Amino acid sequence: MDDIQKRIENLPKGSIVVKNVNGKAYEYWQFYENGKQISRRVKGDELEQLRVQIEERKRLQARMKEGNDPIAYRQIDGMNQEGQFRGFIRIGDDLLRFAEAVRDYRRREIYSQLESYVFGVHRDRVLILYGLRRTGKTTMIRQLILSMTEEMRTKTAFIQVSPDTTLGSLNHDLRLLEKAGYRYVFIDEVTLIADFIEGAALLSDIFAASGMRIILSGTDSLGFIFAEVEQLYDRCDMLHTTFIPYREFEKVLGIHGVDQYIRYGGTMSFGGIDYNGTPFSSADRANEYVDSAIARNIRHSLKYYQDEGHFRALYELYEKNELTSVINRVIKDMNHRFTLDVMTRAFVSSDLGVSRRNLLRDKEQPTDILEEIDGPVVTERLRALLEIKNKEEQRVSISAEHIREIQEYLEILDLIKYVDVVISEKEEENRQRTIFTQPGLRYAQAEALITALMQDKTFRSVGVRERTRVTERILNEIRGRMLEELILLETKMAYPLKQVFVLQFAAGEIDMVVFDPEAITCEIYEIKHSAQIVSKQYQHLIDPKKIAEVEKQYGSILGKYVIYTGEDAEREGIHYLNAEKYLLSLKSASSFRRAFL
Repeated sequence: MDDIQKRIENLPKGSIVVKNVNGKAYEYWQFYENGKQISRRVKGDELEQLRVQIEERKRLQARMKEGNDPIAYRQIDGMNQEGQFRGFIRIGDDLLRFAEAVRDYRRREIYSQLESYVFGVHRDRVLILYGLRRTGKTTMIRQLILSMTEEMRTKTAFIQVSPDTTLGSLNHDLRLLEKAGYRYVFIDEVTLIADFIEGAALLSDIFAASGMRIILSGTDSLGFIFAEVEQLYDRCDMLHTTFIPYREFEKVLGIHGVDQYIRYGGTMSFGGIDYNGTPFSSADRANEYVDSAIARNIRHSLKYYQDEGHFRALYELYEKNELTSVINRVIKDMNHRFTLDVMTRAFVSSDLGVSRRNLLRDKEQPTDILEEIDGPVVTERLRALLEIKNKEEQRVSISAEHIREIQEYLEILDLIKYVDVVISEKEEENRQRTIFTQPGLRYAQAEALITALMQDKTFRSVGVRERTRVTERILNEIRGRMLEELILLETKMAYPLKQVFVLQFAAGEIDMVVFDPEAITCEIYEIKHSAQIVSKQYQHLIDPKKIAEVEKQYGSILGKYVIYTGEDAEREGIHYLNAEKYLLSLKSASSFRRAFL
């Protein structure tokens, strides 16, 4: 106990708080000294180190409250003084109490694959359960512990890794557990161990090979990928939690509606019932999530991979303690560009033209604000505002190579996916659309940008009520584009053997084509964020020239559909599908890198 107390005294007290200053979020270290509250701005490496140390202090303090015989230092029955654990380990009644909190939680779909590893045929492999924060990793482990028989739980241990855990101390504890007959071991946040990547083979070659079921979990997804490449090879199975489809958002969290998913989707937070508790309830919270769950994830992995030898073009940013902030900026910039693209399209689209006319004809509150803001001048103003905002945030120059490498890591983390945009008869000009797998993150940053732009002097000539109405119109355009992305992404994930893409013509586009290259058949879709049925919605699906081009390139058309927010219906041979029902009907591809079959 004296040792724990000494460690607590050597760790910083207080907490990290986020303060909004002139519309921008800043992190501060806040603590009390001699009865006076101290608040100091922190960033970069110092911020990251403080977060880890403060979390460690709180963990140790919680252990102290457990009593004079903390679980981390208990002896296994029958062992002498040398048989003490060096790390924080839950066994017996403490393990069951740890699991009880999730007894009433619903299970994610991938839970069955975790269950297959633990209860199935043992094959000398470790299981890696990994993904970004708040995507259900620890919850699934606790659920699995509850599903065990009492006899199995007597052979089960949960190891909580801390920043001061070493591979040597983990090895020591695993040997004690093995000697005492433990066969199921969960190791949480194992990538906090500095030499984990280089020493990961110890877990598969020694302990899994001797009969232990080893389940590794953690938020450092990139570190697990590096460990697989460097050490584990074919001695691990990978189960990724980051991508949470709409059907799980609804079935597990009990929250219904695609707009709710667009606004808050991306994590398995049970705070979803109280949206202020979600990571994406505001731009500040979304930015903090990017910093702590994504940027630090990449930075931590690169720091410990190949003795800092894999930074490539990002090394100069790492040396200047700018890597975390630059990753954050790249993500924000991607979402800002998405927002600007939607707004640009909206300002020149017939849809916004309809909105403009509707606002002018509004019987209760007619306004001509869209007459004032529609056009190239305003579009350029928006671009200029975006560039100014970015320049305010810049401290180092970001090259195209920096952006390429960061996006490469974001794709590995499953945060972004790409969908092809095919140019009809000009495939050499094909592009890709970048889609965020956590829609709430994109929407929070887009909403913040729209709100900021609408406060600009260009738009302040009219009253706040009119600006609010226009803001909602534009946000509806963003939700429409995000619904397109949501449908494209989940369809692509559900049909890995088919090609899913946007098809553009010289005039107009088909929002989604699902092409089966083996059968040489396809289905074509329009996607509309609307509950109304209007013939203009499916004009491209009945255009003879476009249909002839589709059939020439992709074979027989098996079906023509409009996915929208209304009820299922049919008009002129076009099938209208409810978006939520469509998404619920999709089946995802297995999350395993290697199947258990």
